[in-house]
Amino acid sequence: MTATADAEAAANELTPLADYLGNVLRRLRALPPLDLDLTQAHGNVLAEDVVAPHAFPAFDQAAVDGYAARWEDISGGGRGPSYVPAPSGTPGGRTIRLNVVGDLGAASWRPVRLTPGSCFSVAAGAPLPVAADVVVPVEWTDQGMAAVEIFRTPKRGYGVRRAGEELPAGTLLARAGTYVSPALVAVFAATGIGHVVVRPSPRVVIVATGDELVDVGRGSQPGQVVDANSHALTAAAAEVGALAYRVGICDDDPEGLRGLLEDQTLRADLIITTGGTGTGPGDMVRRILSRREGGRAGPVTFTDVALYPGTALGFGTVGAEEVPVVCLPGDPGAALIGFEVLARPAIQLLAGAEPVFRPSVRAHLLETVSSPAGLREFRPAHVAERRGGGYTVQPLSGGPFTLSGLAEANGLLVLGERVTTAAAGSTVDVLLLDRRR
Repeated sequence: MTATADAEAAANELTPLADYLGNVLRRLRALPPLDLDLTQAHGNVLAEDVVAPHAFPAFDQAAVDGYAARWEDISGGGRGPSYVPAPSGTPGGRTIRLNVVGDLGAASWRPVRLTPGSCFSVAAGAPLPVAADVVVPVEWTDQGMAAVEIFRTPKRGYGVRRAGEELPAGTLLARAGTYVSPALVAVFAATGIGHVVVRPSPRVVIVATGDELVDVGRGSQPGQVVDANSHALTAAAAEVGALAYRVGICDDDPEGLRGLLEDQTLRADLIITTGGTGTGPGDMVRRILSRREGGRAGPVTFTDVALYPGTALGFGTVGAEEVPVVCLPGDPGAALIGFEVLARPAIQLLAGAEPVFRPSVRAHLLETVSSPAGLREFRPAHVAERRGGGYTVQPLSGGPFTLSGLAEANGLLVLGERVTTAAAGSTVDVLLLDRRR
């Protein structure tokens, strides 16, 4: 049997990534809903539909600074209802001049009424007088105080916002599953909403494991590896919208690891570990969390998945509260890819967000690449929009294990299990990474 055939046979024993993800995500449920004050709701996902209890605007109001008037009183001075400059007098010599009978600001509340030939000076946001159907912008007038002369005639309704014109009471403002953005917060507030029911942001705890790990601030040397993973994964979890907590480094001590995970279940909705998922002599996480006790399987199942890089992934629950735990490989590149593939969708599902996966596009490949047989590869790449439509994708040098490539990438080139070579010019799938720069 050839080396290629051996590799294909080994790959056939791996669990397809799609099957593995489906099995894992079916075991997760969105967190219970929580009623939050509007100022705390931003960044969460709505758990219920939200309907406007009040109209917006709540009353007829001026949209611009100017003079609230009756259009029939001013239309004789122009050439019909248009924005074209008109002379200040009619052919008969009559000047468009209105008496200014009062001033109205945004805090005015007493109802007033216009009489023929009169107007009110109004500020934007001020309630309109009864019978007013136009606001003449202040710059279209001589800005008079007791009387005003109008130089241009706006259309009927110009500068006027009617009650409920934008959002009548009873309007569906947002459906369950909608992300609460700053603009949506403004819509809720404007229609009289002070609280909304949301899915809370998941609390995610990140633990790096390994006797060889040392904290940042120094260089690696033989026998020591700087812990890049827990810092990177904490940032990745925060980027998704989770409340991320970095616990730090845990040595390869069975009792220490069990105790640490048990303690973290009190404040976590999801625990992510990194390192020790393989079958080597130092891979304690897999050995400890998959150990059978009392005839029962361990709390975490480790699966060799058809994924490149990082085939070994773990998933299960720990503690009396059965908090989900995701176990990622120790290589930094494999850990970040594993986060994208498994941990990120899990966080999205817990948060009630849809879709749980990154958006993807089909792109024109600019360079021929090879890929391991039987594995679904995620390779750092740069994707760009083509002039005239569509996308191109350029694989970044170094392959999927390079941290520099992941730092530069704005997409992940996806090569399926049956792809061993993708030729330049072919069309491939690319996951779009959200790089907020």
